[in-house]
Amino acid sequence: MLAFATSAMAQETATFVGEKACTTCHAVINEHFSHTSHARAFRQNPRDEREGRVCEACHGPGSLHAKSPADKTLLIGFTRRSGTPVETMNRQCLTCHQGGQRIHWPGSIHDASQVACSDCHNPMAKFSRDGLLRKESVVETCYGCHAQQRAEFRRRSHMPLPEGKMSCTDCHNPHGSVTRPLLQADSLNALCYRCHQEKRGPFLWEHAPVRESCMNCHEAHGSNHDKLLTSARPFLCQQCHGNPGHPTDLLTRSGTASGASPDARVMARSCQTCHAQIHGSNSPSGARFHR
Repeated sequence: MLAFATSAMAQETATFVGEKACTTCHAVINEHFSHTSHARAFRQNPRDEREGRVCEACHGPGSLHAKSPADKTLLIGFTRRSGTPVETMNRQCLTCHQGGQRIHWPGSIHDASQVACSDCHNPMAKFSRDGLLRKESVVETCYGCHAQQRAEFRRRSHMPLPEGKMSCTDCHNPHGSVTRPLLQADSLNALCYRCHQEKRGPFLWEHAPVRESCMNCHEAHGSNHDKLLTSARPFLCQQCHGNPGHPTDLLTRSGTASGASPDARVMARSCQTCHAQIHGSNSPSGARFHR
């Protein structure tokens, strides 16, 4: 950090040398960069003098680097090995990319965790269809850090993300939001209701755990139980409903002395075979979510 601080002071005396000086040495990098949206914008339709400098618009003036090419600290780098602080890298990006989807970036969990823009994006090459991501898709980019979520999506019951019917950004805003998990809504339930409107209500008879949080019963990404449930029915229901007026041996009754087989009433949909409207009911006689 001290070395970069010294170099940053030196950069203040550096001057701009122009794009041609950069591409003379960095021909291969320039070939990849030429296919990107940044290159087209900076070269064909720059909005101001800064964008017209192309390479030096992001990396800073290059006269000192041209004299000492081996000293990588004389330019603003965008890799973890460059020695440039994350705050400096991100500040360069946010000079143009501020507001909008990034309005909540300051203080977000990614910002607090020292995630750099270049950890997810590669503005120097076109690896993805849009967004200049480091990987070919949003999902693969997120998987680079979120290995636990990758494993959850491989469980037998999961959100249709591996099938390509949705992506991480359908639920999360990686650039920041008003929630710690970077949700695309003000609350978890509000996010789920975007697709599951039939669960929103209002209901005449509400199920309290549903109103509180969908994750009281469901996993967000994937589960080895049906419908992304946190545990199998009837065990999930019995976490709150220990003995709701049913026989205490309901789980093991089989009509035999040993009770070796479960009762037929707890097979398949289990409690929901009778309590079908478990998310809420509007029937006058649906106090127990039967209808």
